[in-house]
Amino acid sequence: MPPETAYHGALGDAFAAHSATGAYNAYIDRPAMLGLAGDVTGRRILDVGCGPGHYAAALLERGASVVGIEGSAELLAHAKEQVGERAELRQHDLELPLDFAEDASFDAVLCALVIHHITNRAALLAEIFRVLKPGGRFLISTTHPAADWRHFGDSYFSDEWVDLHVREGLPPIHFQRSTVEGFIGDLLEAGFALERLIEPRPVPELEAVDPEAFAELSARPSFLAARLRRP
Repeated sequence: MPPETAYHGALGDAFAAHSATGAYNAYIDRPAMLGLAGDVTGRRILDVGCGPGHYAAALLERGASVVGIEGSAELLAHAKEQVGERAELRQHDLELPLDFAEDASFDAVLCALVIHHITNRAALLAEIFRVLKPGGRFLISTTHPAADWRHFGDSYFSDEWVDLHVREGLPPIHFQRSTVEGFIGDLLEAGFALERLIEPRPVPELEAVDPEAFAELSARPSFLAARLRRP
């Protein structure tokens, strides 16, 4: 049975198409995460929940070697189309241990917009800590708690699992709400040291493509992103 945390079937294909040029992915989260990554030349990076391969492709272009894991067969197929044989890609349920990876075998781990889909976050974070080299960087992003509160209402402090309906005819996106305190607390509890926390804004290039979206997304939060280090 495919993992519930991944985007399967039509939802996977729709996300692959949207994330290539959509404002949230292409102009907010992806530039922010690559900026936090900095110089990755010669680094071995694990892309956790690599999706259709956009981050992996960008990291490869910057001189990294990449191992990408993804629970969705549809998204993994899109990733393979994009990066070919340049990266090691494997289907893997993120609710399970990263048993393919040895201890301290990666210079960095990237986990973009995935953690809020994971049922056992502590277990995944422990595995990421294990496979990172001492001093290695962990780059992570998630939905902004204030954005979720704005959309769903109720209490800001809710930790409920919710369904986000993105388009008629597609299954909803299922994820767990959190707070800033909860997001950072989970990372610190896992043993990571926080280096930087940002609330990404759209990059200026979006204004030329979609001025209305640029103005709207510059005025309200979308995501939280952080760079951490394994001590």
